[in-house]
Amino acid sequence: MSGLGVKTRIVTLSYIALLFGSIALCSCGLLSTTYKIVKGTVKTTYEVTKGAVKVAFGTGKVVYKVGGFTFKVVMAPLTWPLMRKEIESIDDLPPKEAIRKGRVKNAPYVVNGKRYVPMSVEKARNYREKGTASWYGYETQRKEGGHMTANGEAFDPNGFNAAHKYLPLPTHVRVTNLENRRSIIIRVNDRGPFVKGRIIDLSAGASKKLGFFKKGTARVMVETIEVKG
Repeated sequence: MSGLGVKTRIVTLSYIALLFGSIALCSCGLLSTTYKIVKGTVKTTYEVTKGAVKVAFGTGKVVYKVGGFTFKVVMAPLTWPLMRKEIESIDDLPPKEAIRKGRVKNAPYVVNGKRYVPMSVEKARNYREKGTASWYGYETQRKEGGHMTANGEAFDPNGFNAAHKYLPLPTHVRVTNLENRRSIIIRVNDRGPFVKGRIIDLSAGASKKLGFFKKGTARVMVETIEVKG
């Protein structure tokens, strides 16, 4: 096999590992005092139902359901720009290099000179926090090509996905709009929001489902859920 063939195979296997390993919570470091951990929280365990799986040339697609919500996970080409262009490094590497090597799930990252260290998987299991949610990324629908999240997935402005500064990537959370009591399950696969006073950035599709798309922000409860399968 040629050197190019070996390199392509390594990248492909890294992408497959990233894709299939993304359904469960992942280990990350701990940065305290920036999020709330609730001890003894009782959680419902959700079963994962996988759909068709297709992998080719370093990209793949997984379709599965959690709690009645359908998630479509597609690995983005490395040529696509990041949603969060302000991310300077991940695990002390250029962002795309870290994504290519599969070193994003448990890695600290730097934004505008500030270093962020995500919480551990054990702490994430008991994460529960009230705060302000916003939404982002709808403008990408009008641009050619696509955009990549911080863990290498294709950003879907209509999907049930979100950005969080400290949760492991990816993590499934239940988000409840405290103003109208609507609740949905979200896949956290990106970093942000980097705006003071906001704890989570949802996709436009998720914000519509929760009823605050036109308003722009909402007071929410965010809590991790247990996922099996």
